[in-house]
Amino acid sequence: MGTTIVIFVLAIIVVCAIFSIRKRIKYGSACCGTHDAAPKKIKVKDKNKAHYPYTCTLTVDGMHCSNCARRVENALNSKEGVWAKVDLEKKSVLVRAKNPLEISELSKSISDVGYTVIF
Repeated sequence: MGTTIVIFVLAIIVVCAIFSIRKRIKYGSACCGTHDAAPKKIKVKDKNKAHYPYTCTLTVDGMHCSNCARRVENALNSKEGVWAKVDLEKKSVLVRAKNPLEISELSKSISDVGYTVIF
């Protein structure tokens, strides 16, 4: 009887662990404060680097996962004439633009989604 109870409890723990792992794979970890699905990626239509003569690299504090990186990229890619690509390992974002860049404007866009640009 005691063995049956222990096996039953272990089975419940395994089932809960499997559901938790599935949820983390599907929605990411809770590092960015949510368990929601990842935001839909905003894609840049013009990916010809020759069309983006202005570039800068910004260091962004607070990015921990791919959902964080996607939020930062989306914030910048939603601007006209801007193409951003996050390097999560370096905690930086390479910003390409068709027109001269205003760092303060880019910084505000990033801070609006909850991250901090380090100067």
